[in-house]
Amino acid sequence: MSDFVALKPESIQREIRNTLFGDVPLKDVVRAHPKMTLAEPWAAFKRARDLRDAGDVEGAKRELRPVVRTPDVETRIFLQAWHSLRELGEKPPADQAKEVLGIVVEVGMPKGLDIVAAYRDHRARYFNYGGAGVLWERRDETLDGLIDELLQAGSVVASAIPAWTQPKPPEPKKGNVRINLLTPSGIHLGQGPTEALNQDPMGGPILSAAYGLMKRLVELRTVVSEQ
Repeated sequence: MSDFVALKPESIQREIRNTLFGDVPLKDVVRAHPKMTLAEPWAAFKRARDLRDAGDVEGAKRELRPVVRTPDVETRIFLQAWHSLRELGEKPPADQAKEVLGIVVEVGMPKGLDIVAAYRDHRARYFNYGGAGVLWERRDETLDGLIDELLQAGSVVASAIPAWTQPKPPEPKKGNVRINLLTPSGIHLGQGPTEALNQDPMGGPILSAAYGLMKRLVELRTVVSEQ
C-alpha cells in the first residue's frame, strides 16, 4: 500500500526524519515509538532499556538478539536493533557488517530538505521540503527494481568506506546532498555539493537511482490524487 501524508509543522517533520535511519538511542526508542512498544518486537526494546538501566547489559542484549534473527522483520526495526546492540557493546558478524539494508538521501533545498529513503524489504519514503510525503509499504512489486538498483549502488560505496563514528552532521544546506548508507555496523555517509556528487563515480549512481525512485513515488502520488 502507499499513503500520502502532510507533515507540517516542522517539528513533526523532524521527528519523522529521525525514524528513517534506525539509529535512535536505546533510551529514546520508547519515546520515539510510544504506541508500538506494547507489542513485539518493539516491546523488546523497552525490556532491553529497562535491563540496561538496571545494570544488566547481558540481559539487555538477550532481549534484542531475537529481533535481528527474526525472519522478515521490517528493515528499519532490524537496523534499530543492531544500533541498540552496538550501544550495548555487541558487533555484527563480519559477513553482515557492511550489508546495505537501507539508503536515505537528503537534498538541501532553499526552504528545507527533500528526502528519499529505501529499504531491503522494498519499503520506501519520500518527503519534500514543503511537508508532503509518500509512504510506500510495498503494496505490489512496482518499485522493487528501482529500490534494488539504489541499494546495489550503495553497496559499492559501503564496501569502500568505514562507518561514521561521530554524531550525524547537521542537515545539509541548500545546494548540498548527503547519502546515508544504513548497515548493521552503522551509517556510512558521504556528502558535498549536489553537482559534485552527481559527477562522482561512486556517488553519482546512487543519486541517479535515488532521483529515479523519487520521481516514481511522486508520479504514484499524482496518479492516486487524480483518481
